[in-house]
Order: sequence, then structure tokens, then C-alpha cells
Amino acid sequence: MLQTQGSKGREADQPISGRALIDLYGPRDAITTEVLDERYLQIDHRVPYEVGGDGSDLDPDQFMLLDASSQRSKSWSCEHCENFLSLHEEETCKACFWASPAGYEHVAMEQVRRVEIVWRNEEIEHYDQIKSAASKEGVSIPQLIKSRLRKQGSLKG
Repeated sequence: MLQTQGSKGREADQPISGRALIDLYGPRDAITTEVLDERYLQIDHRVPYEVGGDGSDLDPDQFMLLDASSQRSKSWSCEHCENFLSLHEEETCKACFWASPAGYEHVAMEQVRRVEIVWRNEEIEHYDQIKSAASKEGVSIPQLIKSRLRKQGSLKG
């Protein structure tokens, strides 16, 4: 069963059904793009309701599906963003990674780009290889991946 997300006094009832979002996006986390069992997904506003309102016009594009981890990361980032705290500009939120992970201009008003990668099942062996190589080189996993992409010519600079 799809979960609804309520916080800070907001009722857990969402103005849109999880089924409508699954029909639109599939049963996947909008941040990681991982396909998940529906019971792990939560409905969340793309733009925090404190900035954009409650989405009462029932437009499914105003909502996204997230697992609990992605939802918490998004909430924390938004709750500490200057736009959320004082500016309340809906267009700024819409241009953010947390609202539009497939095409965004910033992450919480900072010039940052993110890639969320999840390794599952048989892919975990690949992750373990990357982790081991990073440890041997004394770098983080993201640093190793960027370095390897530069070395093979996929990245310039």
C-alpha cells in the first residue's frame, strides 16, 4: 500500500491518489529512479506546501513518489534552504533538484549537480569493487568515479 506523508501538522490525506502517480511515473522513487514495491513509496509535493500551497488543483505533476530515505533527504534540504525559510518563491523551488531531479538548475539554491546511484542484488559486487578501489587509492567513492571518468576521457578538466 502506498504511503502518504504528513508533517508539521499537515493532514496525511493527499489531494491526489498514489495510483494516479504510479500510473504516470511507474512505481519508482523520483530521486533515485529505482523501481520499488509500492509499499515503500510516499507521496510528496514537488514544491513544499509552505511555499507552493497544498496542490489542491489535483495536478499530478505537482507531486512525486519518494522512498523514506529520499523523502527525508529532500525535507532536510528544503527546510534549510533560504527560499523555504524566507523567500518563498515557487519558481525557485520548481527549478531545484528536489522538485525536478530529471532537469534542474540548482540544489537548494546552490550550484550543485547530483547523481544518486543505487546498487542492488547482483550489482552489489560492482559497488564492492569500486569501494575497495577507492579505499586503496585513499579517496571517496565519488572522487574515484569522477577520476575514472576523467581518465577515460568522459570528463574534461
